[in-house]
Amino acid sequence: MTRHDTYFVSGGLRCAAWHYPATSDALATRAGRPCVVMANGFGGTRDTGLQGFAESFSAAGIDVYLFDFRHFGDSEGEPRQLISVPRQRQDFHAAVDAARRLPGVDRDRIALWGSSYSAGHAIVVAAQSPFLSGVVAMTPFTDGLASLVYISRIGSPKHTARLAVLGAADLIQAGLGKGARTIPITGPPGTDAMMTAPGVAEAYTAAAGPTWRNATPARHALAMPRNRPTAYATKVDCPVLVQVAKADKTVPNKATRKMAAKLDKGRIEEYPVDHFDVYDGPWHRRVVAAQLEFLTRVLR
Repeated sequence: MTRHDTYFVSGGLRCAAWHYPATSDALATRAGRPCVVMANGFGGTRDTGLQGFAESFSAAGIDVYLFDFRHFGDSEGEPRQLISVPRQRQDFHAAVDAARRLPGVDRDRIALWGSSYSAGHAIVVAAQSPFLSGVVAMTPFTDGLASLVYISRIGSPKHTARLAVLGAADLIQAGLGKGARTIPITGPPGTDAMMTAPGVAEAYTAAAGPTWRNATPARHALAMPRNRPTAYATKVDCPVLVQVAKADKTVPNKATRKMAAKLDKGRIEEYPVDHFDVYDGPWHRRVVAAQLEFLTRVLR
């Protein structure tokens, strides 16, 4: 499978990307080939569980532009591992602009692909980009307020309060010029990690690539409740495939279904699995097959 290292600029910094040219002309026209712009979820990197998706799309005749958000992986940005919703949305827009300039790509046949946190970003970017052809939102994060309540129920209100204290401490430390105070992205129940539902740490780390780091500045614990992609759903004009893991312990499915109901051209599919079960194994194949059917239809 051919893959090219490349980059684009967002917010004055270089974001690393992989370009997978399509290995089939099945969807090619005189204007070029369609392209899917992909990014990983909460704290994820392009080498963490996404290569299989990208290779499947390439084999079906779709170019892929898979990138790292600023502060992550091979992209620039300090402090490292910073999760910033405004910056990540800006990066998604910049990646779309870069993908539309790729040689051989039809600039008018571009779709977005996101997983978990980045799936929420994809919904927002689609609402702001009426020229897009479609969105794949896999196990999407849709409502920060609902997620905060959900996390408190699965863990405990004490855990949520502890994250808020650590977030405030990180902001104070950064304001004093003493760098970032980091916490784990994922960890066992009872730890000071952002994601602590049973089994999540094992599943996430099993998919982790070489550039993934289990750390993030704690300040995002304060910002996450304000991240509400569901508020943008009614403004999305293109078709959207929403894939729900019915046993999801990371994002609340009730909020996902509410968001999907607001989409004018939404299609929801549900699978009897947990949040990270879609990255490998038999359910991965089912999920990818649904994505390919959707993408080949909306990108024709």
